[in-house]
Amino acid sequence: MSYLLEVCADSVRSAVEAQAGGADRIELCSGLVIGGLSPSVAMFEQVKKNVDIPVRVLLRPRFGDFCYDGYEFETLKEEVCLFREAGVVIGILKPDGRLDTDRMKELVECAKSESKSGKRPCAVTFHRAFDVCRSPYEALRQCIELGIDTILTSGQKDSAWNGRELLKELVREAAGEIEILAGAGISPEVIGKLADYAGVTSFHMSGKKVTDSKMEFRREDVPMGIPGFPEFDIWQTDAGLVGNAKRILIDLQEESLKNDR
Repeated sequence: MSYLLEVCADSVRSAVEAQAGGADRIELCSGLVIGGLSPSVAMFEQVKKNVDIPVRVLLRPRFGDFCYDGYEFETLKEEVCLFREAGVVIGILKPDGRLDTDRMKELVECAKSESKSGKRPCAVTFHRAFDVCRSPYEALRQCIELGIDTILTSGQKDSAWNGRELLKELVREAAGEIEILAGAGISPEVIGKLADYAGVTSFHMSGKKVTDSKMEFRREDVPMGIPGFPEFDIWQTDAGLVGNAKRILIDLQEESLKNDR
């Protein structure tokens, strides 16, 4: 049995720290504090120059729900074409909470098509739109039918540990046909328990810590984004936090090998 650690990063520095900590894969985005948005091509190129591990790119045109208008869908299609050689993280829902399988099919076909360079994409992940869909079991089967490789989910709860019952069922239902990637509240303390209880082998974390801004002059009363959110707190992935999680997975891997002998 093999275990995987994916780290979500919204800066080049965070991607570098993730690799240094032992991450197996990066989910690259921007705006992680609002759930993640599509990154720029420039950021992606800088990440690829500075890390060697696989990168999947989160594509989300805006903050909010996952029910997109025509303009947003066309944006997503163009972004899939831009990043398909890396692998993409996508998801669209209908107003009734079901997967928009027609639009998802278009995106997956674009992602899986051969690029001009002849390279094949790494994979397609269905992101945490899964956690607000109407029927997780129906969505699981649809993702498999669409050829999606991974589902990122907290088990439709605020954290993967609180969603452990559904995660256990999803792992059982998936039966190895699709990767179930547990995300939300993943820490070294949770990984071992979740692996044991739900049979999860793939984990998604940010490994973030808050660092203080280098700004010496500070005008504290002019918010640039969400009111009340500190403008001088810098959230970045920490190699040490990622490393702690990776060591847990290494221990699980070694224990699994012993049991197989």
